Amino acid sequence: MAIGYYVTGTDTGVGKTLASACLVYALRSRGVRATGMKPVASGCERRADGAWRCGDALALQEASGDPAPDYALVNPYALPAPTAPQIAAAEAGIRVESGPIIAAFRALSLQYDAIVVEGVGGWMAPLADDFEQAGLARSLDLPVILVVGLRLGCLSHARLAKRAILADGLRLAGWIGNAVDADAPDADAYRALLERELRSTCLGWLPHAPNGRAETLHPYLTRFPLP
Repeated sequence: MAIGYYVTGTDTGVGKTLASACLVYALRSRGVRATGMKPVASGCERRADGAWRCGDALALQEASGDPAPDYALVNPYALPAPTAPQIAAAEAGIRVESGPIIAAFRALSLQYDAIVVEGVGGWMAPLADDFEQAGLARSLDLPVILVVGLRLGCLSHARLAKRAILADGLRLAGWIGNAVDADAPDADAYRALLERELRSTCLGWLPHAPNGRAETLHPYLTRFPLP
C-alpha cells in the first residue's frame, strides 16, 4: 500500500483539516502523488442530487489536484448530523466498520504514493462503538501526526494525546502547531514548551488564518517525516 499518515488532534476545532490539506499540498510540492481521506465525517450537507458531502472531505479532495479522486473513496462514511460519529451514525441508521475504509484506502493506494488520513475530533474520540481510531491507524499501518492548537491548555492536551498515542502502540511521526487563537497568551513560551515536552519532530507552525487556504499555507510546513 501507499505510505501514509494518520492525522489526529489534541481536540476538535484545532485545524486538523487545514493541517491535513497542507500535508497533501506539501507532499505534492515535493513530487509525491498524494491525496487525503476523511474516512468518517459528520455534519455533511445534502446536495441537489441527493448526495451527502462534507466540507472537510471536499477540501482534502481538492488538495489532491486534478483529476481528483472519487469522493466515495475520500469519505466512505458521510453522516448528516453535526455531532459525534457514534451519535450521527445511530441517527442515520448506519454502522461504521473498518472494512469499507480499508478497501477505500487500498483503492487510493493504486492511484497515489501517499495518503493523508484525517481522523475525528481528538485521539480518544471513537469512530464507532468498539472502533477506536488507534485500531484504524494500526490496521492501515500508519504513523500518527498530532495537530496542536496553540491556546490555553494546549500543553496538557498535547502531552496527554502523545501519551495515549504511544500507549496504543502507534508511532508519533511528528506534530504540527496551529495558531487557532489570535490572542493566545505567551505564545512564544508555549511554542518552546511544546517543542521541549513533545520530543518529536515539529513539522511546522501554521499562522492564525481563519480563512486561510492550504494551497498557500503549506510552505509553513518546513520539515517532513518522509520514509
